Amino acid sequence: MLRAGIVGLPNVGKSTMFNALVANAKAEAANFPFCTIEPNVGVVSVPDARLEVLAKLNSSQKIVPTRIEFVDIAGLVKGASEGEGLGNQFLANIREVDAIVHMVRCFDDDDIIHVDGSVDSVRDIEVINLELVLADLAQVEKRITRLRKQAKNDKNAQAEVELLEKISTVLNDGESVRSMNLSEDDLLMIKPLGLLTNKPIIYATNVAEDDLATGNSWVEEVREFAKDEEARVVVVSAQVESELVELSEAETKDFLEALGVEEGGLKSLIRATYDLLGLRTYLTTGEQESRAWTIIAGMKAPQAAAVIHTDFEKKFIKAETISYEDLIATGSKNGAKEKGLLRLEGKDYIVQEGDVIEFRIGG
Repeated sequence: MLRAGIVGLPNVGKSTMFNALVANAKAEAANFPFCTIEPNVGVVSVPDARLEVLAKLNSSQKIVPTRIEFVDIAGLVKGASEGEGLGNQFLANIREVDAIVHMVRCFDDDDIIHVDGSVDSVRDIEVINLELVLADLAQVEKRITRLRKQAKNDKNAQAEVELLEKISTVLNDGESVRSMNLSEDDLLMIKPLGLLTNKPIIYATNVAEDDLATGNSWVEEVREFAKDEEARVVVVSAQVESELVELSEAETKDFLEALGVEEGGLKSLIRATYDLLGLRTYLTTGEQESRAWTIIAGMKAPQAAAVIHTDFEKKFIKAETISYEDLIATGSKNGAKEKGLLRLEGKDYIVQEGDVIEFRIGG
């Protein structure tokens, strides 16, 4: 299961949001720096309205959504790359995740301490980003030093040194590795380093309740900042989400309508993170269950079948496939078949987002 790490300065709402993400998790949320020391981990269902529709269509006994893992990582501070505020430990936690959700404080509240004494969203982002850059730079330079002697007689080592020197130049300019648009071969070469600034990123702007529908000037500053690296920005309100956890479905709907939004931002964040990780969903449905399955974008049918059971890849024969939209439009599998919309796909078929599949497996 792929993991997304929630990072940011202390007291920006990370643990409050994490508690809302995994309503049953008991991540400690308190008003002082370094409240979170060991990372909290929670598995989160990815919202997918298609499952409800399929379940009704097939009278499914249960619904099983797909899931991703979120990790609540302790607040970083200036100097983290040099060990400040247990920084080395926290940076190591970030190395273990596949994507970063960078939570940014975009609300003012005198009762909640800001480590720098005032709210400045872009400054806060730059503090965290600089620490990630400095941590990567130290990692890269250490690797270059180790390889230099070996590179004299080893072409592979020489190629790695050349690549790392290019990366070092970019990092010294304060830029991220992901801004370099490296080739697949280059990415494979540096993968063991687990470079922090090479991880895909989403900026989650945490706003006050009244700003959830419209955002505010801090959110606009973050959006402008994020344009340069083509990063996504999602508006959330940790406080609103923490309140929604306690409400019934009807109460939640009324509360959100009063705020002028359809959802609190949390569902958007989960979906955006799922997509950021390069994940896609195919669906299976029947009387027993309607279920979403996670695959990596570009997976072929036998690999997708292996997500259900590893033996299915070897025993794969065909994938009986229909798009979700076509299935709903025709009302049933038989209806889709009559209109020629049900397809038998082979081993080279690349599974598409929203495919409803029944695999034919040999003995």
